[in-house]
Amino acid sequence: MKGKLAALLVGTAIMLAACGGGEESSTSKSGEGATTDTAVANGEKIFTQKCSSCHGQNLEGGVGPELTTVGSRLSQADIETLIKDGKGAMPPGLIEGADATAVAEWLAAKK
Repeated sequence: MKGKLAALLVGTAIMLAACGGGEESSTSKSGEGATTDTAVANGEKIFTQKCSSCHGQNLEGGVGPELTTVGSRLSQADIETLIKDGKGAMPPGLIEGADATAVAEWLAAKK
């Protein structure tokens, strides 16, 4: 019983470290809600650093669901809410603030 619990805890710790790892990103704001090429490029970079270990380098999925056409199913606001609140095995708050907005904007364009 203790062995199973230890394995579960180690597995969970590895998953959380993989999903939340990477260096902090600095995104400059050019105004609330502004759409810029820089924000989109930052969204892709942040996704690669923070999300691709679970959702795949090419959005093909893995531990997390595939996201190749997520923009056709969810709006930018819906995606940002999922990033903020988490869902299923995805913990909340892995990305926050302007970084979450940039990732949501980038993913919403995936139709």
